[in-house]
Amino acid sequence: MKNFQRINNLLGWSVFAIALFTYAMTVEETASFWDCGEFIACAFKLQVPHPPGAPIFLLIGRMFSLLAGSDVTRVAYWVNMMSVLASAFTILFMFWTLTMLGRKIVAKSADTLTLGESIGVLGAGLVGSLIYTFSDTFWFSAVEAEVYAMSSFFTALVFWAMYRWELIEDESKANRWIILIAYLTGLSIGIHLLNLVTLPALALIYYFKKKQDPTLIGGIIALVIGVVILGIINAGIIPGIPAMAFSIENFSLTPSDCLTTRVLFSSLSCFSEPSFMGSGLLRKRKIPC
Repeated sequence: MKNFQRINNLLGWSVFAIALFTYAMTVEETASFWDCGEFIACAFKLQVPHPPGAPIFLLIGRMFSLLAGSDVTRVAYWVNMMSVLASAFTILFMFWTLTMLGRKIVAKSADTLTLGESIGVLGAGLVGSLIYTFSDTFWFSAVEAEVYAMSSFFTALVFWAMYRWELIEDESKANRWIILIAYLTGLSIGIHLLNLVTLPALALIYYFKKKQDPTLIGGIIALVIGVVILGIINAGIIPGIPAMAFSIENFSLTPSDCLTTRVLFSSLSCFSEPSFMGSGLLRKRKIPC
C-alpha cells in the first residue's frame, strides 16, 4: 500500500489528539494525594523530594510551572499538564510501535502491504493504543504530577526507537539510533527506574537483528546478557557512583574537619529544648573520621 506511511502518521497523531483532549479535560486542577503535592512543590522551588529524587522530572516540571506566571495558584495545574502531555505522546509512540509489530507479523514492508493487511495492521494499532488510553491505571497517572506518566513516555519512546533501528539497513545511520536509545535510557533514570526493565527486551531485539540464524540458546543468552546489564546498572552504577563520591569525601576529611563538625553539633545542641537531647544525639551518632 503506497500511502501506508502517510496514513500511519495521520492515525498516530489522531490518537495523540484523542488522548491529549481526554486527559486535558480530566486533569487534576490542584494537588492529588500521596507524592503529587511533594513533586509539585519541589518542581516549583527546584528542591529535592524523597529518594531517588527524580531530577529530570523536576527540571521539566519547573519549566511547566513557569507557565503559571505570577499566579502561584495555577502552578499545580501546569505541573499536572506535564503528565498530560507526556501521556499523550506515550499513546502516539505506542501506536507507531504496534503498527511496526504488525508489519513484522505479516513480514512485509510498508509498500508491499495489501489493502486488507494495511487495515489489519492499522486497526490493531488503533485498538491497542486506544485501549491503553482509556485504561484505569494509565489514565489515573496521566492527570496528576507523578513520575509514572513521564516514565511511560520514555519507555514507549525507547521501544519505538529500537524498532526504528531494526528497520534501518545502513549501519552508519543505524548506529545513531543506538546512541539515541542509550541516551534516552540514561535520561529516564532521572525520572524513574521503570525504563531499565526494557533492557532485556532490547537485548533480544538486538540479537534477532544481528543474528542471521537465531536459535533458542542464542536467544536465552541474549536475554541473560540483558538481565546482567540491568543488574549492573541498577545495583552497581546507580547506587555505586554516589557511594563512591561519599567515600572519597569522607576519606578526604582531616582530623580538624571532624573537630569542627563536632563543635558545630555541640553548639547547636545548646539551643535545643531540652538541651540534654542534643548531647544524647551526639553520643549516639558518631561522626566518622
